[in-house]
Amino acid sequence: MTIVDLLERNAKTYPNDECLVELNPQIVPEKYKTWREYSLVEPTLAKEYRRSMTWKEFDEKANKFANLLKDKGIKRGNKVAILLMNCIEWLPIYFGVLKLGALAVPMNYRYTTDEIKYCLDLADCNALVFGPEFIGRVEPIADHTPLVKTLVFVGDEYVPFADNYYKLIDTYSSDKIEIKLDENDEAAIYFSSGTTGFPKAILHLHKALISSCMWEQKHHMQTKCDVFLCIPPLYHTGAKMHWFGSLISGSKAVILKGIKPEWILRAVSEERCTIVWLLVPWAQDILDAIDRKDVKLEHFNLSQWRLMHIGAQPVPPSLIQRWLKVFPHHQYDTNYGLSESIGPGCVHLGVENTDHVGAIGKAGYMWEVKIMNDDKEVTKPEEVGELCVKGPGVMVCYYKNEEATNEVLKDGWLYTGDMAKYDKDGFIYLVDRKKDVIITGGENLYPVQIEDFIRKHDKVKDVAVIGLPDERLGEIAFAIVEPKDGMTLTVEEIEKFTFDLPRYKRPKKIVIESVPRNATGKIEKPKLREKYIGKSLVQIQIEN
Repeated sequence: MTIVDLLERNAKTYPNDECLVELNPQIVPEKYKTWREYSLVEPTLAKEYRRSMTWKEFDEKANKFANLLKDKGIKRGNKVAILLMNCIEWLPIYFGVLKLGALAVPMNYRYTTDEIKYCLDLADCNALVFGPEFIGRVEPIADHTPLVKTLVFVGDEYVPFADNYYKLIDTYSSDKIEIKLDENDEAAIYFSSGTTGFPKAILHLHKALISSCMWEQKHHMQTKCDVFLCIPPLYHTGAKMHWFGSLISGSKAVILKGIKPEWILRAVSEERCTIVWLLVPWAQDILDAIDRKDVKLEHFNLSQWRLMHIGAQPVPPSLIQRWLKVFPHHQYDTNYGLSESIGPGCVHLGVENTDHVGAIGKAGYMWEVKIMNDDKEVTKPEEVGELCVKGPGVMVCYYKNEEATNEVLKDGWLYTGDMAKYDKDGFIYLVDRKKDVIITGGENLYPVQIEDFIRKHDKVKDVAVIGLPDERLGEIAFAIVEPKDGMTLTVEEIEKFTFDLPRYKRPKKIVIESVPRNATGKIEKPKLREKYIGKSLVQIQIEN
């Protein structure tokens, strides 16, 4: 069985049931309290706020896209990159790729032009599907990516170098392409990256995808009656694999295009959402908005909301304690995972274990977990070692990177690079990461990329970037910048210089100081963390 089979089962069993809803609250004037009020006054415009489809329509659109790709020369085993913001077209396009026997290659919507080209080349992509937000990034490489012969644009504008999805999709048959798929067939490539910042292409089988459906439903007990609110980006394994619980249960999911607290609560209220996956900043924003009385809970119907789930970054226990005071009837859960393990679920806290908030949990459904010390022995309670996981969601390999694959895959175990420990009850706590990746608001920042950029400044001799704990974002980037001898350099100059970086990559704190390196020339980041973690910016500035 594959997830394609699940989609086709739902189309037959629940053909007229609504399965996907897209909400775009940014287009609703503030004078309207609900989208239903908006729809009565401006019905034509309101249709753009709420778009939906049934399971039958979902399956038909996936079939049509598979036939479109086939007509454009895409074959079984080819790779099709997807570069879209969250939208109702995203998942039918993904499934259309799979139905053809091709590999889906989701791409981070924050990628620059160079990163897009790098990933297309790395994964040997034969086609690229992209949205209007990416025209300016795709056009410079449209004729410079040798294998990409097919470009499909999902938008209303005319793009001369690409076929238009909306104009073409309904010209194709909704009949299924008869291709037999097996759980051991290759299904998807997701991108990860190490401390060097260069993405690695992670190859997964259909077995991993179908398995993630099973443990997602098992962990969160999803039924046909549940409604899942999806806010994080669908290119991410976290968002998509959480939605797989909706797929296997045949239940509805809501894609919300926006993160304002009022929009989230309104979506939960109007669409009767029962499960909401939040990132730490969004949960904090909701609580802060309630405290400020910017939003009032009595204005929303939230009684059906049963589960608040947080993932993608460390979760402060104080946040969950605060949340459960405001929403005492809620269940809370968190999962640990990585793209190499097809996303969340290999370690799972469980809704019954709120007394262990702060832990990432125990081995998830269908998973094995162990923590290994430097002597390659399983650790004892409270002893720190490297977290290793084993299960049907472990990647096949890093595509075209045997050396990197061999570093992390050993006898079927995936060595995560995360340092962890057990407590006396067997719950696992993350301690630190071997890698220097900074996780801010659920997204990865790669210090080397930021360091390399800042080093381009004429006055900069050296730079080191580390992560500092942050209550709202989990971590923020902190840059220690050393000026060239005899030159004066200010924090304001570096802040201005980094304006050319994407906003989420800009260091949130900067100090001008010498950068310590060891005898072999490596930056001594442990010393920097020891010096700065736990100190406020004012303290840092005073000491320097």
